[in-house]
Amino acid sequence: MIEIERKFLVTSEAYKSDAFKTTHIKQAFLNRAPERTVRVRIRGNEGFITVKGKGNESGTSRFEWEKMITVKEAEALFEICEPGIIEKMRYEVKAENHIFEVDEFLGENEGLTIAEVELSNEDELYAKPSWLGDEVTGQKKYYNSQISKQPYNTWKHEK
Repeated sequence: MIEIERKFLVTSEAYKSDAFKTTHIKQAFLNRAPERTVRVRIRGNEGFITVKGKGNESGTSRFEWEKMITVKEAEALFEICEPGIIEKMRYEVKAENHIFEVDEFLGENEGLTIAEVELSNEDELYAKPSWLGDEVTGQKKYYNSQISKQPYNTWKHEK
């Protein structure tokens, strides 16, 4: 139940041609406390409720528990979520032994694309696709719980 992942910005749309699966995701948060977040998500035609704990110092690992629920239950829970629904397209891309989940955000977060790779330990080596940009692991502003409160289109953008 410990999730270990690294998170990166994406520098181009080259990942799209390598994707073996694309899924629409809609999600919101019942709780965004730093010690725990409780997320409701509809991924394709499936619903989920997820509890995530506080990350370690580097931000690479944290407790995660997820349970499948019906789409109808997820839609009902959206009614009591905190403000700030996130919608995104998720592209799954295989890179050697790993799968990168590339999230292209929509709506108020359009223009933000983040890739994540799950690892079995914090020091595990992984192939870095050419479209992988700066690492943002542990940078709270890139957490979905923060993006839902302060959308990407409100950030001061620097290049």
